[in-house]
Amino acid sequence: MITAERLKSVQEYYFSKKLREVRGLIAEGRPIINMGIGSPDLPPSPETVKTLQNVLQDPKAHQYQSYQGLPELREAMANFYAHRFDVTVDSNTELLPLMGSKEGIMHISMAFLNHGDEVLIPNPGYPTYTSVTKLLGAKVVQYDLMEENGWLPDLGALQKLDLSKVKLMWISYPNMPTGARITLAKMEALVAFAKANDILIVNDNPYSFVLNDEPTSILQVEGAKEVALELNSLSKTFNMAGWRVGMVLGSAEHVTAVLKIKSNMDSGMFYGIQKGAITALKSSADWFEKLDATYKQRRNLMFQLVDKIGAVYDTDTAGMFVWAKLPEGSKSSEAFIDELLYSKHIFIAPGTIFGSNGEGYIRFSLCVEEDNIKEAIDRF
Repeated sequence: MITAERLKSVQEYYFSKKLREVRGLIAEGRPIINMGIGSPDLPPSPETVKTLQNVLQDPKAHQYQSYQGLPELREAMANFYAHRFDVTVDSNTELLPLMGSKEGIMHISMAFLNHGDEVLIPNPGYPTYTSVTKLLGAKVVQYDLMEENGWLPDLGALQKLDLSKVKLMWISYPNMPTGARITLAKMEALVAFAKANDILIVNDNPYSFVLNDEPTSILQVEGAKEVALELNSLSKTFNMAGWRVGMVLGSAEHVTAVLKIKSNMDSGMFYGIQKGAITALKSSADWFEKLDATYKQRRNLMFQLVDKIGAVYDTDTAGMFVWAKLPEGSKSSEAFIDELLYSKHIFIAPGTIFGSNGEGYIRFSLCVEEDNIKEAIDRF
């Protein structure tokens, strides 16, 4: 059987391939320390886990669920945005729970893109934006994020492009992979740019509450719902990556378009996971403070490791990664991380997997126990 032509437009995800190699080295007995993946190793709150356990005897737990999620889950998500971002959304029409925000990238793209439409995608940026765009037969138009510009879009440069076929623009702030933050003024400028050019902006926002004292949402901008959607997730904020709970927020019109796709793709999120997510979303400020305290300790140690390598980094970033620039005269990013993998048995991510502007950079995940970071330091 010949596979679909669309498969020729994408490759297997880098981490899918690389982690097979890493697992092979571990199987050989090599003491690999994995600092490549942003998969939280800390547990969800005890209350969240207990909620999941307690609902398993409920007869409703094992039935099909609503495509829109439980009303109380949507209310919890809307209340979370009201409390944490000062953003008001109608839980019935302007918010849709997702099975992880990665699902949302595909659903949004399917809802708004036709074959041949163009999509503005950040370089560096999350590789899934590119792969989904190609799978749907749309055209990738990369825009540069550069260190000298604070890893923010250069709207002057974008305005010089032919934007007549551009339908979507992906942004991610706090930024993945660099950790750069964005100001309200810059978001206002992005919304104005979208309105002027009839573009739907999607802010992928899963890192808002990790090492970030001032969480931002593009929906904080007045009138943003006309031209913007926001994706968010419980994966990083509440250590629930494997639970697959996310959300998309925006205007009723845009959210309904996404629901048309989603309702044809699944039969609802597991009842127990929804109930657990409701509990997590009601976590107190103490939860965020403890989480940040752990990540701060790890980041301080990670800075010591990066210093050993001789790379340079910005200490004022958000999220669960350290993005570092390699020393002058270093090998390529991929050659550098391969040498580190085989000589020091430490796996980190090369910046190039996020785009050509990631060349010369490497990324360290903070989802690593302190003792393992200390062991990595000792290996130098």
